[in-house]
Amino acid sequence: MQNEYYFSIRVTQEQIDLAKELVEYSLIHHPISNIWDDNNKSKTSKLRFTGTLGEIIFSDLYKLKRPTRSFGAIDGQDYGKDFEINIGNQTMNFDIKTMHRESNRFYKNYVLNIPARNVNRKDSLTDYYYCLSLHEESNYSTASVLGYVKKDSIRNGKVGILYSKGSKRVRSNGTSFTFFEDTYEIIFEDIITPLISKRIETLNSFIKYRLK
Repeated sequence: MQNEYYFSIRVTQEQIDLAKELVEYSLIHHPISNIWDDNNKSKTSKLRFTGTLGEIIFSDLYKLKRPTRSFGAIDGQDYGKDFEINIGNQTMNFDIKTMHRESNRFYKNYVLNIPARNVNRKDSLTDYYYCLSLHEESNYSTASVLGYVKKDSIRNGKVGILYSKGSKRVRSNGTSFTFFEDTYEIIFEDIITPLISKRIETLNSFIKYRLK
């Protein structure tokens, strides 16, 4: 299913403050950096803040219980089930994947990166990965809600490409990076259009976009 549109909203200062509070708690109770951070506390804090703020924004958008812990806290593990949404007779477990980009205008060939260990984890409760992106305007922050992708569609090869550890990738701006572990790339065009309600459409800062 191709992405039809995505939308953006403004991030509130209260959401930002809560994310900072949860991250500070996680750093105290789980100070060890993630393996990809190379024991860089500043980078660990930034990554946890981005992920936690994304979860707070998602919960507020869809009227779900806000997170009480940030990833990394000893009592903050969720096995890939950040939120559960019931639609009709279907229960959907979402793992929220939030990134930070310089702009909120996206091209069809932009990608969502998901570590293969997450997709193939045997105790994972994830049904879908939900993609959000954060960026700063001149005097406020914005969140773009891009949509979601089914984990089983990644595992069975319907969407995404698996790149092995050490693969070199080139960004749209010409810079490059190397995957530190086996990673799936899913292009934005293959991400399912985000869930939206009439309430979300009436939010003052709501703007709908199409992928370029």
